[in-house]
Amino acid sequence: MTSETTTTPSRVPQTANDLLARRYATIGPHSPLFYRQPLELVSGSGVWLTDAQGKVYLDGYNNVPHVGHANPAVADAIYQQLLTVNLHTRYLNSRVVEYAEALLSKFDGALERLFLTNSGSEANELALRIARQHTGNTGVLVSDFSYHGNTTSLAEITTGLTVHEPLGAHVRALRIPDVSGIAEVDVPVLLEQSLADVDAAIASLQAAGHGVSVFLFDPLFSTEGLLQLPSGYIEGVATRVRAAGGLVISDEVQSGFGRTGSGMWGYQMFNVEPELVTMGKPMGNGHPIGAVVTTAELLDEFGRHNMFFNTFAGNPVSSAAGLAVLRYMDQEDLMAKADQLGKYIRKRLENIAQRSGNVGSVRGRGLFFGIDIIESDGSRNPAPALTKILIEDMRERGVLISRVGPHDNVLKMRPPLVFGREHADILLGQLELSLASLPQPGNLVL
Repeated sequence: MTSETTTTPSRVPQTANDLLARRYATIGPHSPLFYRQPLELVSGSGVWLTDAQGKVYLDGYNNVPHVGHANPAVADAIYQQLLTVNLHTRYLNSRVVEYAEALLSKFDGALERLFLTNSGSEANELALRIARQHTGNTGVLVSDFSYHGNTTSLAEITTGLTVHEPLGAHVRALRIPDVSGIAEVDVPVLLEQSLADVDAAIASLQAAGHGVSVFLFDPLFSTEGLLQLPSGYIEGVATRVRAAGGLVISDEVQSGFGRTGSGMWGYQMFNVEPELVTMGKPMGNGHPIGAVVTTAELLDEFGRHNMFFNTFAGNPVSSAAGLAVLRYMDQEDLMAKADQLGKYIRKRLENIAQRSGNVGSVRGRGLFFGIDIIESDGSRNPAPALTKILIEDMRERGVLISRVGPHDNVLKMRPPLVFGREHADILLGQLELSLASLPQPGNLVL
């Protein structure tokens, strides 16, 4: 995704038996790995991961195992369905329909139809196709530091990679307003300026003959650094996009499935119901599955003009995995727990921020939280080098986290939803110790 995932190993092993050397010899050196010395993980359970040397780590980062690593309920559902039948989607199968019904029951309003895919990238690609079919336009609005997948169409709209392909001529990147550190009296001016930028971007697309097809956004603006938006911004963008004939796509790959604690979907934080909702990563707890949820009108219109067939999307095994995740979430009331624990974590982080000169604002919501790391010399400048030191030190302390944002200085903590208060206390305790161990100004050695 962003530069958070592009740590280059400090060595290139030469021995044929070295796993990293074998990886480089087959997959190549350009598929990024975390940490200076890449971590070989061999097993997991709940919120814990174990490496090849037997060291155990608290997972404070991974949202793919949404209901915990090696969740027995999900594993058993996959196993039992695989023993029964698995086939492509041109045959009827009750498990697929059962999952579609269960997933759609988590939506309100006009969002009552879905397409199943294999990933979030496929879901976003399909959503763009649906929007273009409906609007007749090609113009896309995204944030200026975003990532929504790795297909050709999505690479053309990606702004949040250290190295990225040129933006398509039909794309306009928006600077998303962040009220962190802004005086309350200045927020209305920031909002007005930001919406004026949206107006200008729309006018530019129209003048170039692209028109406006979609505004595609992640409700938490995760890649951007977990931005704190001024109230009314998303509503203002949606109003302008729709007035120009476009649609709104909410990318819930990182924000969805109860992670915010306040709702099943991130877009529910705003007074906007998108026409298209995309999802992926956490749906199957590690089993590949994605989806586009939309209106009956858009699904039927797309189907009249296009054929969507995907061999593996929505197969019975993937559907069994997805259904097991939803049932486990309901059974354990994980969304409410994410809300409660998220509030506790935020208070702890705010307390840490008051005592550390290297912490700026506290960011995030529910079980997706972070802090921006700044220089302690009074400048409050982003401190990406210190952020990198923190992440490496936390690994040594047995806690896995990462970093994100255009300056690579926002600690990204996004654990499985089975994370409990006892796990939060471990993470926060180690984080406080790690912050206290940071080098002082003038003493930084990389």
